[in-house]
Amino acid sequence: MKWLAAILSGLLLALPAAAADYAALPGGSFPSVLPADGKAAPAQIAPFALRTEPVTNGEFLAFTLKHPEWRRDRIAGVFADGDYLSHWASADSLGGSISAAQPVTRVSWFAAEAFCESEHARLPTWYEWEYAAAADSHRADARQDPAWRERVLRWYGRPSNVPLPDVGGSPDVHGVRDLNGLVWEWVDDFNALLVGSDSRDQDGADKFKFCGAGAISMREKENYATLMRVAILSSLKAPNTTTNLGFRCARSK
Repeated sequence: MKWLAAILSGLLLALPAAAADYAALPGGSFPSVLPADGKAAPAQIAPFALRTEPVTNGEFLAFTLKHPEWRRDRIAGVFADGDYLSHWASADSLGGSISAAQPVTRVSWFAAEAFCESEHARLPTWYEWEYAAAADSHRADARQDPAWRERVLRWYGRPSNVPLPDVGGSPDVHGVRDLNGLVWEWVDDFNALLVGSDSRDQDGADKFKFCGAGAISMREKENYATLMRVAILSSLKAPNTTTNLGFRCARSK
């Protein structure tokens, strides 16, 4: 019966993938933890659309089958480190211990960006991601609520070696799920989060390049969970992969 299962699996993978859901977000003026001018100016975010859920193992497997250059046994070393998709059973199979509905992890920035391009999308910017992640089920910005901050921060204390749950948490006010409490997520400009856009803004000390010094200029310092995201993302390189780093895509309006 193994041959029959293989045929059925192949037929399922050959079926057109269901279109991903994207939610429209209005954008606007947003007080980011990283001021737009390095001092106090809010970020100005244009309206955009965001994938309602992180990309899953099943979706990324279908992508690699259609674009085999992104398989783990074919990807160029410059685009991913040695742990890229290493938790899958093989280059073209998830295996029995991996759920197709779990968020895909151990993917590089390059691979995440390529997937988004295949959906005629892109990775969200940090400001877009932070703006979306500030919401809860009934508020667009819940960051001043101590209970919200505690709930988000609680996830950061959980062990990272336990199996990830499937995507599909409760939607926020925008209809977006799992921005907090499931995985870290790549953003397009991850490598510029703690670097000033103009070296003259850095007082000759590269103060934005290092977490400790950069934090001096951050706002919302009580929002420790978001500051941790900034620190982690800014420490990465584009080929890096980790066990709890996934992604979702965005589209400009």
